[in-house]
Amino acid sequence: QVQLVESGGGLVQPGGSLRLSCAASGSIRRTITMGWYRQAPGKQRELVAAITSGGSTNYADSVKGRFTISRDTAKNTVYLQMNSLKPEDTAVYYCNADGISTTRDWFASWGQGTQVTVSS
Repeated sequence: QVQLVESGGGLVQPGGSLRLSCAASGSIRRTITMGWYRQAPGKQRELVAAITSGGSTNYADSVKGRFTISRDTAKNTVYLQMNSLKPEDTAVYYCNADGISTTRDWFASWGQGTQVTVSS
């Protein structure tokens, strides 16, 4: 069992910043990819940013230049620094992680989600 716990969401004005954190715990041998997805009301869940264990990153075009993903591999934690936030960034943000468990099985887990609201 692998659990992901997110924190850092909230209400922010347009142009403001927020930092999301997600800590993975449980039967983890190694995390491979950690990332953030978001889902706005009435829309499909979409990838925001992801980072591999080697440090390669991938961003949605809509957040490039504004959001930065990073990770602390030793702590199995991933961060999302969000700057210059826009109302269209409003969504529930979900953490995702995949990798190898202590039983050498593949795992892919989701966090419970954290609300980000950008509004004046």
